[in-house]
Amino acid sequence: MMEGIYLLLGSNLGDKQMHLKNAMRLIEGKTGKIERQSSIYETEAWGKTDQPSFYNLVIEISTQLAPEELLKELLAIEHEIGRVRYEKWGARIIDIDILYYDQQVVKKEELIIPHPGIEHRRFTLAPLVEIASDFIHPILKATNRQLLERCDDSLQAKRLDTANLS
Repeated sequence: MMEGIYLLLGSNLGDKQMHLKNAMRLIEGKTGKIERQSSIYETEAWGKTDQPSFYNLVIEISTQLAPEELLKELLAIEHEIGRVRYEKWGARIIDIDILYYDQQVVKKEELIIPHPGIEHRRFTLAPLVEIASDFIHPILKATNRQLLERCDDSLQAKRLDTANLS
């Protein structure tokens, strides 16, 4: 069973909190155990800004799935919840990204781990720091906390006062 696997979940359409909850239920049912989860953070849309704000959270899971198998399951979960890919960085019911798979580095056409651009996205780093502040990025050799401290993203990640989703 592999641990130290961090996923970013995001939603900016419909009942965002419900979509995150459904994704977590399906992830636990199909990929492995959720070990920890962050609070939900609200952030303005990144990349393509003319859309509703996002709710994001990070979970740590343990799984027996290899990175490619995990990606396949996560894409199936997105599809099951209703994700349709129209445009890059467009509005979406659910988005699930593999941020880290322990200290593994994967560079394939369909999968790059660690997720590219972690260090430039406050909406990713804020929830990551909440549950894995001392986890070291395997390429940048810096902790998530250090990456957040030097992050140049001007968008604020506002922690919401919501009940735990689990």
